[in-house]
Amino acid sequence: MQLLLMRHGQTNYNMQGLCNDDPRIDVHLTAQGIDQAVMAARALSGTALQRILVSELPRTRQTADIINRYHQVPIDVEPRLNDIRSGFEGRPVADYFAAVGHDRLNTRPPGGESLQDYRARVLPVLDALQQQPWRTVLLVAHEETLRVLVAKLKNLDDQAMQQLNFANCEPLSFDLNS
Repeated sequence: MQLLLMRHGQTNYNMQGLCNDDPRIDVHLTAQGIDQAVMAARALSGTALQRILVSELPRTRQTADIINRYHQVPIDVEPRLNDIRSGFEGRPVADYFAAVGHDRLNTRPPGGESLQDYRARVLPVLDALQQQPWRTVLLVAHEETLRVLVAKLKNLDDQAMQQLNFANCEPLSFDLNS
């Protein structure tokens, strides 16, 4: 299976530097985020997608809907792909990193989850995907989600995982059969 991973387009909260892991909060793509998704859609227009997976957070669905204009394939919501529960909903990302920066892997902020907790939630999605008959799947999620998945797929250690960064709507391709 070819697995394409992509971070959602830029959001209003990205622009404000705020945390969001609650799907009920109005976090949506900015004009630039929509443009990023359109560019990604064009870049993927020749790819024979069979399925798109998104988290419950609306920004991933909004990105997927734009990309799906070229594919008209089912879009499935996978809650395990939701962004890391930071415990800092609506608060500055800088405050979150200040609270967990000494040990992001193991620090569990009040109301949040550690990076280890998050990894344990996200990685089973790879196993579930490998049980599917699909040949090409796009997974639209969050930067932290991509950190966990890419580190696993590239066999990176914990330190390298934490250093990964991903641009909005930049597709990454992996072969799950190898």
